[in-house]
Amino acid sequence: MEKLTLEEESGRVCAGVLTSHKDSRDIKVEQFSLSFHSDILIHDSTLELNFGRRYGLIGENGCGKSTLLKAIASGEVCLPTHVDTYLLDKEYPPTDMTALEAVIQDAKVELKRLEKEMENLMVEDPESPLLDDIYDRMEELDESTFESKAATILHGLGFTKDSMFKKTKDLSGGWRMRVSLAKALFVRPTLLLLDQPTNHLDLGACVWLEEYLKSYNRILLLISHSQDFLNNVCTNIIDFTRKKQLVYYTGNYDTYVKTREELETNQMKAFEKQQNEIEHLNKFIRSAGTYSNLVRQAKSKQKIIDKMEAAGLVEKVEKKRQWRFKFQDVEKLPPPVLSFTDVSFSYTGNVEDCLYRHLDLGADMDSRIALVGPNGAGKSTLLKLMAGELVPISGQISRHTHLKIGRYNQHSAEQLDMEKNPVVYMRDKFPELSQEVQFWRSQVGRFGITSNLQGTPIKYLSDGQKSRVVFCELALQHPFMLLLDEPTNALDIETIDSLADAINNFNGGVVLVSHDFRLISQVAEEIWVCENGTVTKWEGTIEAYKEKLKGDVMKEFKL
Repeated sequence: MEKLTLEEESGRVCAGVLTSHKDSRDIKVEQFSLSFHSDILIHDSTLELNFGRRYGLIGENGCGKSTLLKAIASGEVCLPTHVDTYLLDKEYPPTDMTALEAVIQDAKVELKRLEKEMENLMVEDPESPLLDDIYDRMEELDESTFESKAATILHGLGFTKDSMFKKTKDLSGGWRMRVSLAKALFVRPTLLLLDQPTNHLDLGACVWLEEYLKSYNRILLLISHSQDFLNNVCTNIIDFTRKKQLVYYTGNYDTYVKTREELETNQMKAFEKQQNEIEHLNKFIRSAGTYSNLVRQAKSKQKIIDKMEAAGLVEKVEKKRQWRFKFQDVEKLPPPVLSFTDVSFSYTGNVEDCLYRHLDLGADMDSRIALVGPNGAGKSTLLKLMAGELVPISGQISRHTHLKIGRYNQHSAEQLDMEKNPVVYMRDKFPELSQEVQFWRSQVGRFGITSNLQGTPIKYLSDGQKSRVVFCELALQHPFMLLLDEPTNALDIETIDSLADAINNFNGGVVLVSHDFRLISQVAEEIWVCENGTVTKWEGTIEAYKEKLKGDVMKEFKL
C-alpha cells in the first residue's frame, strides 16, 4: 500500500508503495521518492533490500545518504511491520550505567520485545514463517551469556576490562558512540543501518568490525568512505546517483567499479553508434531537397528517427565529478624542520602518568608519515605536540623558525561560522586577498563547493561539504607541513582520492592519522606505531600491518 509521510521537524517527505509480501523478510518499496526541505533527493526509484545481504550505500557528499537512513529508521519509509531497525548515528546517552550494563540492558529490552512479538504472532497467525526466525533470535539472546557476549563485543571495539565498567557519563563522545555500536551488534536487528561506523575506531577495531560484519546474516545497509571496508564487508553496492536514482550492483566495491566501467563503456559505444545513425539519416533528409522520389525517402527516414526518440535515445555517459584539490607549493625549509629530543608528556604533569616517555623523532619537508596504533595510545596527542598545542613535561621540541603548520582535526568543521555561506566565510577569513566574489567562487569551487552551495549557509551543508570548506581554508594558509587527524571521516570516496592526489603533489611535509587503510597506502611512506608510551617505525607496508592486526584479532577472538 502507498505511504506518504512528512516529518515536519526533520523536513523529510517520503512516498512509495510497499510491494514485498507481509511475511517476507525482504524489503521492496517501488515508486520510492524522498525529499528534504523541498529538495528532491530520490525520484521514482526502487528501494530493495534482501534478507542475508550486506549493502554499501555510496554517493557524493550531500546527495542524501544519511537522510535516507534516518527516514528508514524513523518509520517514514513503509516497511513490513515485523522488520525491526536500528540506526547508528548518535552516541549512547551519558548515564549512570556502565558501558557493559548499557549493552546488556538493551539486549534485555530486545528479548522482551521478541517474546511479546512471538506471543502475538502465535495468536494471530500460528503458521507464520516468521516464528522460526523469532525463535532463532531468542535462542541467540540467551540471558546466561549476556555478560560474556557483551564484553567480547566491547573488547573488540577497543574497550579494556577497566573501561567497559566506566559509567557512560564518564566516557567521551567517541567511546559512547562505540557503546551504541556494541548495542546494535549485540541485538542484531533485522535491518541494521550504519552511518560511517568506523569513524571513531582505530585500525585494530576496524579490522575486528570487518570480521564481525562479514557474518551479519540479516540485512545490513551501511555508509562508509573506506573502499577497503566496503570490499571486505559488502555483498552488494547501491549507487545513489546524481540522477536521483538508486542503482544496484552485485558484489563488493571493486566489483562495482569494474561492472560500472564495463556498462559505461558499452553505453558509450551504443550512444556513439546511435548518434552516427541519426546524423547519417539527417544528412540524407537535408540533401533530399524537393525531388518527389527523395522526399518520400526522407519522410521514411524521419519516421525512423521519430521511432528512436519515442523508444528513448541512448543517453551519453555522465562521468562522476572529480575534484582537484591542491595545496600550494612552498619554499623548501632545510632540516631539521620539526624534531623531538628526549620528549616526555603527561596530561596531569606527573611523570608516573606519562603518555609518552623519552621520544626522539623528527619530520621534515619530505616526510609522508602515518601514525597508527590503538585508541588512547596518543596519536592525536602527538600531532598536538608537533603543532605546539601541548607542551612536554620534559625534553625539547624544536621547530624551524619559518615553519607554518596547517592543522585538520575531527572537530575542524565545528569552528566554521555556520551562519555565513562558504563564499562570505572565506572572503572574511582572508581580508588580505581579493574581495571579488568571483575569485572566492573559484576558490571554493575547486574543492567541490559549487553552484547553489556557494550561497547556502554552512549550517545547511552536509558534513562532507563542511569538510571541503575547511580544506579550502587550509590550502589558502599555505602551510609548510600538514598535520591531518582523521581527514576522511566525512568525505565521499571520490573526494578522498582527490585529497590523496593533493597530498602526493604537495611539496611540504605530511603527518597523518587515519583509519582508512587505502588512504594510508596511497600517501604514506613511513608508518609510525604509537603504543606503550613510545613511537616505533613499522618496517613494512600498511597492508602488512593490517594483516598483523587481522591475525591478532582472529587469534584473540577465535573468529
